[in-house]
Amino acid sequence: MGKKIKKEAEPPPKDVLPRNLQRLNTMGAAGNLYFDPLTIESKKVATVVLMLNSPEEEILAKACEAIYRFALKDDVKKLLRELDVMSSVIAQLAPEEEVLIHEFATLCLANMSAEYTSKVQIYEHGGLEPLIRLLASPDPDVKKNSIECIYNLAQDFQCRAMLQELNAIPSILDLLKSEYPIIQLLALKTLGVITNDKEARAMLRDNQGVDHLIKVLETKELNDLHTEALSVMANCLEDMDTLVLIQQTGILKKLLSFAENSTIPDIQKNAAKAITKAAYDPEIRKLFHEQEVEKCLVALLGSENDGTKIAACQAISVMCENSGSKEFFNNQGIPQLIQLLKSDSEEVREAAALALANLTTCNTANVIAAAEADGIDPLINILSSNRDGAIANAATVLANMAMQEPLRVKMQNHDVMHALLGPLCSANTVVQSKAALMVATTACDVEARTELRNSGGLEPLVELLCSKNDEVRRHASWAVMVCANDELMAVELFRLGALDILEEINLSVSRKNKFSEAAYNKLLNNYLSLKYSLTGYLSSSNIINDGFYDYGRINPGTKLLPLKDLCLQEPSDLRAVLLVNSKSSDVSPPASMEDKSSDIGYGRSISSSSSLRRVSKEKTNYPFSTRSGSPTEDKLEPTSGRNTAVSKSTTKEKGSRKGRGKKEEEKVKEEEEVAAAPKLTGEGSPDKEWYPPSDLDFCVYVDEVTKSIFPITNIEEQIEALAKYVAEKMGGKVSKEKLHDFGWELHISELKFQLKSNVVPIGQIKKGIFYHRALLFKALADKIGIGCSLVRGEYGRAWNEVKLMNESRKGLIGALPPLEVYVVDLMFHPGRLMKLRSKEADLYRYL
Repeated sequence: MGKKIKKEAEPPPKDVLPRNLQRLNTMGAAGNLYFDPLTIESKKVATVVLMLNSPEEEILAKACEAIYRFALKDDVKKLLRELDVMSSVIAQLAPEEEVLIHEFATLCLANMSAEYTSKVQIYEHGGLEPLIRLLASPDPDVKKNSIECIYNLAQDFQCRAMLQELNAIPSILDLLKSEYPIIQLLALKTLGVITNDKEARAMLRDNQGVDHLIKVLETKELNDLHTEALSVMANCLEDMDTLVLIQQTGILKKLLSFAENSTIPDIQKNAAKAITKAAYDPEIRKLFHEQEVEKCLVALLGSENDGTKIAACQAISVMCENSGSKEFFNNQGIPQLIQLLKSDSEEVREAAALALANLTTCNTANVIAAAEADGIDPLINILSSNRDGAIANAATVLANMAMQEPLRVKMQNHDVMHALLGPLCSANTVVQSKAALMVATTACDVEARTELRNSGGLEPLVELLCSKNDEVRRHASWAVMVCANDELMAVELFRLGALDILEEINLSVSRKNKFSEAAYNKLLNNYLSLKYSLTGYLSSSNIINDGFYDYGRINPGTKLLPLKDLCLQEPSDLRAVLLVNSKSSDVSPPASMEDKSSDIGYGRSISSSSSLRRVSKEKTNYPFSTRSGSPTEDKLEPTSGRNTAVSKSTTKEKGSRKGRGKKEEEKVKEEEEVAAAPKLTGEGSPDKEWYPPSDLDFCVYVDEVTKSIFPITNIEEQIEALAKYVAEKMGGKVSKEKLHDFGWELHISELKFQLKSNVVPIGQIKKGIFYHRALLFKALADKIGIGCSLVRGEYGRAWNEVKLMNESRKGLIGALPPLEVYVVDLMFHPGRLMKLRSKEADLYRYL
């Protein structure tokens, strides 16, 4: 870099110390005395370190050079530190020493400072102060070595703090005027490290550092320094006061124009990164928006360099936190981002998806703009990407789009539910969370849920409920709640164990969430057969649909078999399964989702081996806290499996029918055989779609009550009429004294034998007691819009509860009369309404 004083042309060999050292002896009274030329060869480091104490400049220079060359070997630096070479080398930085000594001393320190332990020694021996002073040395090599050493030291926060105390920034800024690019580059790198601290940025501003940086950026000949200058400028933009100064002086517009018009990709990339870094501050974002920084970012999206595109996308994703910026990108930016989703670079696609995710969050206009730019198809394609970040971002955009029904339909036309299978099976928790969120927003109709089920997406979704990540578990619970909106999905989710997992989650204070509780209730409310078996209660809002069946009470944790499996079993001595079905099996499929849960053909072989109901027990227990609306909800029968009040032997049952006429028996038998005919005609035809047994009698009941009871305007009269109708169809009024002689057990046994199944349609039962009549009343009441609940009691008891206004308080002005709960008598005095918890109601409900 310049001519050095007393610098030899040829360096000495690596392992030989300088030869022909001429030592100048002290001048005595007799005159100048000289030694003859002295040649020294040494291979010991300690000897050279001792030579650093020599008063002769030439020896010092040679010793420093020898140590520098020796220190280039990484394995000897430890030895140099042990010999405390740092203090001796730093001592050579004194102002009175020759430039040549300064050069080799700083060169040695620059080499040693690359290692952390050496940094500590230089800092502890006060090496920073002389190094800062030498930044003003007339020798360019000394400047270069000194700033390089300072740059290495500045990587440590203690050294950065000391640089601020020693006011090093003005000296470093002066180096930007150097004619040597390497010195300018090291000065910019050092400033880039130092200005990470807020105090240093303030010092840079106070010393007109921004002006120095702009001069570098405006000088085309220094374009190799522009990248580092922008890096320092990026740090300055994080300081609000500096940014205001830049904005007020017009420097910010110059900076944006420079970045937009530059032909050097690294400059554009660093400019976008500078904007990203500063824009995390809301006030700076606002100022950027006022300076229309969005135009610069949109222009950078068109760069041919992938790094620039990525940086611009990242800047947009931060800038759109400002509402004004988000609106700006609605008109400009979103189409370009959609095009980047089709890039060959996965990194570019990920960055573009990130920008779109932030742009479309809570902004319907941007969602529509992304869809209109044909973004749905490339976003769905990204769901199969190899980069988790890209998948998560694309899923976020699609979830935002799914909030709009027209867009949700378009997404379903692109087979989006099938594309979600991969993300649902991902091991990345962020991807899992976003995929579950996407299911929650897209599975809002039956078609989408059916597609998800057919694609095999329910099983991984249920597995996500077990996640240890709170957000994954919350979004999975939300998705399960949405999927459980129809009975078919509720049955399938129950089969996959979702109910057990949700119950376990809800028992944990730390793991449960509002969605897990809602999902649990939704599963039960859309699988009423299971809910009634588990809880023994159906509220007035739980409408019984065709395909509902009362299996009886099941123990918590026990699996409820699907209706088809129960229909295909041989009859046994277990309690009859009561079926509600007003659909004809030979006309159209029933509405019940339990019935649709299998596509196997209808019918079973009569010769199949007899088997009892099989239930698989699990450890999880089902809480009964999901019921609401009735004071009697908490009163449940003991969990004793399928045991019911079957107390009569077969002989007694037959004996109780002796009084029946032969013609009447034949007529009833003929009617039952007709009702069972559709089932028998389906046997031996496994290719036919399976439907549950039809119930022609129940169809007639629905038709009759619709015509005769539904038109009644008074609700109390409606209830009374329906109660009498149900009692009439179930064997009429029965007194308490003759209840044990009613003979309903034999009647049920005959029906099971005739139907060759434990499943008995409710309409075919002509002699029923409490739980038969209560179910029939609830089923018919739901058909004609009478609100009533169904409660299971002990020992075959069940009853219906209705809410009526208290007529006695009707005259109160300004207040509606309170609703009171009544129990409907269907056995002893059909149509009688008994106030809940009254003596007569308790006698009806309990033995």
